[in-house]
Amino acid sequence: MSGNGTALPEAGLIIHHKHFTSARLRFLRYAEGSVLAFTRLPQLAALIEDPDDTVVVTHPGRLLRDAEKRLGLPQGSLELEREFHLSVETPSGERPIFLARLTTIDPCFDEASAIGADFIHITEARTLPRVELELLRHAYTTVMGG
Repeated sequence: MSGNGTALPEAGLIIHHKHFTSARLRFLRYAEGSVLAFTRLPQLAALIEDPDDTVVVTHPGRLLRDAEKRLGLPQGSLELEREFHLSVETPSGERPIFLARLTTIDPCFDEASAIGADFIHITEARTLPRVELELLRHAYTTVMGG
């Protein structure tokens, strides 16, 4: 809840791993077939190119710590990509989307597998919903530059 007693919008989190030497970029895809950590977007969700900066949201650090716990990773294994600022419009309102980087040398394959998730390259994302493809395009640009 925010300070005025209203519920904060549910935020989404995309987790990626960029290898330190090869720059190989992978995104974590969950068992449900989504790249959004532990939540799915409704079918009518659409990317907001210019999000409302006045929307009050849960601090992303809370999302990162929750994701680390759910993945069985040590605290500090995820870092926020601060340049990534996107939101999606859903029937229940605007939802912020955050991007986090795995700080480990290699992707956490075993931890991902334990929850039915895997790491994919952006070229393997063709089956994702259109809004998730758009989010990944922005994530790729943020991480790789461009």
